[in-house]
Amino acid sequence: MNSLVDTSQPITKQNEKLLKIVDALMRRVEQDTNNNGDAYAQFERAVLLEDQVRKRTAELEQALRLLNQSNENLASAMAETESAREDMFNAIEAIEEGFALFDSHDVLVMNNSRFCTALPDIRAKLAPGLRLNQFIDFAANSPHLIPPDGTTRDSWATDRKALHKKPHAVFNIAINDDQWLQVSTDRTLNGSTVIMQTDVTDIIRTEREERDKLLDDQARMIKATLDHLNQAVAIFDQQSRLIGWNRSLNSLLSLKSKSLRMGVSFSKVVDSLRNSFGNENAKAVHALNTWVESPNLRRPLSFEVTSKSGQILDAFVRRMPDGGFVISLTDVSAERSATRMLARANETLELRVEERTDNLQQALQSAERANASKNRFVAAASHDLLQPLSAAKLYLAALSDKANQEILGKAEQALVSVETIIEDLLEISKLDSGSATMEVGNFRLADILTTLKNEFQPIAALKNLELVVVNSSVTVRSDPSYLRRILQNLISNAIRYTDQGRILVGARRNGGSLRLEVWDTGRGISEPDQAIIFDEFQRLETRASASEGMGLGLAIVERACEQLHHPLQLWSVLGKGSGFFVNVPISDQAQTNPTTQNSKYSPRNSLQNQGLIVLLVENDQELRRAMVLLLNKWDINVLDVANAPEALDLLDEIQIMPDAMVIDYQLDFGDDGIHLAQTILQKHSDIPTRIISANRTGDLRRKCKDAGLQLMLKPVDADVLEQFLLTAIKPPIA
Repeated sequence: MNSLVDTSQPITKQNEKLLKIVDALMRRVEQDTNNNGDAYAQFERAVLLEDQVRKRTAELEQALRLLNQSNENLASAMAETESAREDMFNAIEAIEEGFALFDSHDVLVMNNSRFCTALPDIRAKLAPGLRLNQFIDFAANSPHLIPPDGTTRDSWATDRKALHKKPHAVFNIAINDDQWLQVSTDRTLNGSTVIMQTDVTDIIRTEREERDKLLDDQARMIKATLDHLNQAVAIFDQQSRLIGWNRSLNSLLSLKSKSLRMGVSFSKVVDSLRNSFGNENAKAVHALNTWVESPNLRRPLSFEVTSKSGQILDAFVRRMPDGGFVISLTDVSAERSATRMLARANETLELRVEERTDNLQQALQSAERANASKNRFVAAASHDLLQPLSAAKLYLAALSDKANQEILGKAEQALVSVETIIEDLLEISKLDSGSATMEVGNFRLADILTTLKNEFQPIAALKNLELVVVNSSVTVRSDPSYLRRILQNLISNAIRYTDQGRILVGARRNGGSLRLEVWDTGRGISEPDQAIIFDEFQRLETRASASEGMGLGLAIVERACEQLHHPLQLWSVLGKGSGFFVNVPISDQAQTNPTTQNSKYSPRNSLQNQGLIVLLVENDQELRRAMVLLLNKWDINVLDVANAPEALDLLDEIQIMPDAMVIDYQLDFGDDGIHLAQTILQKHSDIPTRIISANRTGDLRRKCKDAGLQLMLKPVDADVLEQFLLTAIKPPIA
């Protein structure tokens, strides 16, 4: 661009020239403005366009400079990349092993010159872009590669492609001229695959030489070991040819040296033995020949042969992994002779043992008969005693002479004591004989604790003792009847041996179980007495009367806990008190033994003037008479009969159904009360019914439960009977 002034001139000259140019331009502008009003506006636009052109030109020059800089950086980066690529190629080439890199799409990226040198026929095919599966197929079909035994080239290629799916794999391949390559494949983080080939020919050959040497050493060791065995050993190969034996074989069989030589057939060895053994061994020899000729059925075979001189040999034949077999022979003549002598001694000893066993068996049978007789006596006596006791209690309940209330109370208490003693005797008899039936189920512990609290608080109050029962909502698994009996005996003992203070009953968790605890502030138990208090008929106070029990309570507790598998523990200090602990399993299931529902009738409801009709079936005349007397006193009409036929005939005759039924279980003529109750309830199913019996076995309880009936135990308690009859009162019609 040419300048308007000559910059080489002095500045004054330049200024003068510029002033002239400005003056001329101003005149021209003024002239143009006069001629055309838009001239000045065009001038302004020309100035603005010149500024924009100047800015754009500057920007283009800056962009050009940046582009030139980028080109320089790109050229530098390409040079560095090429240098790094050359370095990588040089590094790969420097690796002693064969190296190849396949990308994540299994396409060959690069390899060094050592890769596949053992397979020269596929070297020319290695070029970037070759796929991995193609490379494997080339290698499988190479004449230089030797597939493993039992493997075809196609199957080798298939197995090799399957290995590629693994992130890491190492395997060996055999090459012609006894060469070996170890191939390892590794997957990189971006999914590429690196293959390394290492020549392990020297290692394989060294290992093979060492293995052969080791086998030779092992063969010498095995030979030496066999020669030191007392047993005679002979080893045969797959073709039944002798390949090994020990010195004991010669000495034991007295064979000539020419009969035992390497490679001799098994049949010739057997022929050499026939002269040493008699015809009585022909069956064993035939079995051995059959075994040898049946290689597919070679289970271990053992037999005995006897030589003409009386020598007894124990033979054992077993197949070896390579298809051959080994025979071992042991001289057992001395053992067999000793066995015969021992057998004769055993016969004599067995006769003596049998004689002693017969004596012991007779004594044991006598003891079992005595024990069974005792158990039957206790059960029968208990049943027979409970019958009149029941009648006596009902007679006492029927008396209403207020003047004799004290005497009647003492008589009733005496009967209760006798009843308790009989029940304890019966219970300990069942536990000892193993006839006690445990009906284990899930139930709430509160059902038992609440009943025991109501039962024992009045008794504790008579001795000015405080009985504290801490209730529990935990569901436990046990037999509710026996668990109640256990706690009942423990609480009763605590009250009996505590003179002042209190008795505490509660439960606390102990791991996966619940520990039931009965504490007292009583006299305590000495250590010597702690070892005997669980025995029968043991009472710490000899002055205690029989009405307070016979010392069977804790014996029942121990036996019941043992059969229920409830650990029982004791703590006691003389003068401070005692504590008894029973561990019971905790159940997380719903209870299976529902609690007894409270009657919808209050106990204060009277039986008077209700017009109740009760069918009473009882074959014991005295008990039936006492119960009729009591029911009549309660203003109840009683239909009393002695057996099932009389009951059915009476109901058919009067055509009146009773309001309640009380039926004895054991009736005359082989009948039972459950069957009679079911017969009557088939016509009228809504009659409240109780089966009464002195039988306390679990079997009877199950029968009643299966029949939908409830059991009332003898001796019949008047209060329990009254509560049952109150349920028979029909509510008034609204």
